[in-house]
Amino acid sequence: MELLLKKPSGSDSLNPKMRFFVSMEKGVQKLIILTAPSGAGKTSITRYLLDKYPALSFSISAATRAPRGQEVDGVDYHFMSVDAFKQKIDEDAFIEWEMVYEGSYYGTLKSELDRIWSLGKIPMLDIDVQGAVHVQQAFAHNSLSLFILPPSIEALQKRLSLRGTETPESLATRLNKASYEISFSHQFNHCVVNDDLATACAETENLITQFLGWKK
Repeated sequence: MELLLKKPSGSDSLNPKMRFFVSMEKGVQKLIILTAPSGAGKTSITRYLLDKYPALSFSISAATRAPRGQEVDGVDYHFMSVDAFKQKIDEDAFIEWEMVYEGSYYGTLKSELDRIWSLGKIPMLDIDVQGAVHVQQAFAHNSLSLFILPPSIEALQKRLSLRGTETPESLATRLNKASYEISFSHQFNHCVVNDDLATACAETENLITQFLGWKK
């Protein structure tokens, strides 16, 4: 089933015409989906879990933006040009993809999940909300989808401001997008409020170990 999300007025942050393709694998091959508005802390929680559980493997997303800081191609993202990304779209190479902002594409390659499953590991997807909605619907019977919430929009605004990377205009855009994305939180299996990072990590860990039948 495909859900078309309505784009908030005045924002290019969500693309309701995102193309979506999923090929269900034979057998029970599980995956974990973490999603959240920017600044809610999902990446920190993902890193904690990956460091603690070697059987979990980070699903490396494809992106058309340039690497930031010490990011490495094939480790943090599969960096590619817009033309190369569009070629992958034409080849049905993505499980999900979206244009997050004008000219800025992100997506999850089918080959990435196949790579992780072939190693006998469990993919952990750290992806934006729109892609997560589609993936968790397509893999409803063998996935766990978790939405990481900030304690409030005010707290999120403070976190984003402390990064020192936002202009007043970009901050307003991110907060508008965050409010819209939070309205879809009820579509996921569980919501975890990240008021305290250690507590949120522990709660997320408990949900995942229960889903996978692991003993801590």
